[in-house]
Amino acid sequence: MENNHFVKTHALGNEYIVLNQDTLTFDLTEKAIQHICNINFGIGSDGILLKVPSDKADFGLRIFNPDGSEAEKSGNGLRIFCKYIYDYHFTSEKTFSVETAGGLVTAEIVETVNGKARLITVEMGQALFESAKIPTKFTDNEAISQQLLIDGQEIEVNCVSMGNPHCVVLKDTLDIAEIKKYGPMIENHPMFPNRINVQFAKVLARDEVEILIWERGAGFTLASGSSSCAVASVLFKKGLVDDKLTIHMQGGDLAIEISPDYHLKMQGETRQIAEGVLSEELLEDLNN
Repeated sequence: MENNHFVKTHALGNEYIVLNQDTLTFDLTEKAIQHICNINFGIGSDGILLKVPSDKADFGLRIFNPDGSEAEKSGNGLRIFCKYIYDYHFTSEKTFSVETAGGLVTAEIVETVNGKARLITVEMGQALFESAKIPTKFTDNEAISQQLLIDGQEIEVNCVSMGNPHCVVLKDTLDIAEIKKYGPMIENHPMFPNRINVQFAKVLARDEVEILIWERGAGFTLASGSSSCAVASVLFKKGLVDDKLTIHMQGGDLAIEISPDYHLKMQGETRQIAEGVLSEELLEDLNN
């Protein structure tokens, strides 16, 4: 594999650039991440996935938002990373483990097309509802059905950790303009010391939910695996959905399965967009 080789892949319209730490000839600084993810001056992406060594799992993964901050976990990012691992022959096994900052996960390549991974299942770990572990500053042990003051009005929020923090708001109708307005206010609210991912969710049936997503450090996002799991776990806890359901997003659908102790599995497709090598001129710009 050439130095500074990259792959750009999307999962339901949520796109990431994958890099291998072993081939990089530059430091992946906050400034470099911002530049590479910029659509005008770089490649353009919702974030960067960096393959790193791990002594706890088969592979290690660091996840970076386009603003340069580091995320603990990303469901779509994990599926994209697993496709990269399989497609570029880092393993011939169809089941393997990945270490993230949000914990260890197990992935399975369910379907391949012409030797390339297409449909992937990821065990996303256990949903945690304890306020302090999410983290939030709510005084109740669990941050379910809590009131949050936003823009002069109180809204009911439900918070959960999927290895990264999420805030779920139940809605009767979904409006993109509304989540674009309130998403950043909720993300940066003082009740969430590490900021938070935001989902507006509408229950369609016991096995169907539609959501809109405001992603911490990235903004309005077409799809998110960890967001889908967060919404599913909150709605399951509130008794509004069954243990197997489909989450509909702007970018497409994910199948989610929840165990009685809130361990979640997520299944969905991934598609590669492009691969190449970062140019010398781009590398010069990263250092300026």
